[in-house]
Amino acid sequence: MLLPTKGVSSERALMTIGSEILEELREPTSVSALWERYNARQRSAAKSRRITFDWFSLALAALYAMRLVDTSDSGYIRRAHVS
Repeated sequence: MLLPTKGVSSERALMTIGSEILEELREPTSVSALWERYNARQRSAAKSRRITFDWFSLALAALYAMRLVDTSDSGYIRRAHVS
């Protein structure tokens, strides 16, 4: 699930989706706005795979668990500050 396996393609692996989320996360934003941007990017790329919101949220939770994203004081998702 996190990494590609025989049953999970590299395009659907949570690490792949997480990296795509990080590319979209240039400034603090709400989860719904981040989902809209990510979803629009999927549509414009005309990829055969469609990622659902639950798979997107799992990837976001994995990024949070790895401390790559956190929340701002206003409650928005942002890239974590590396110290």
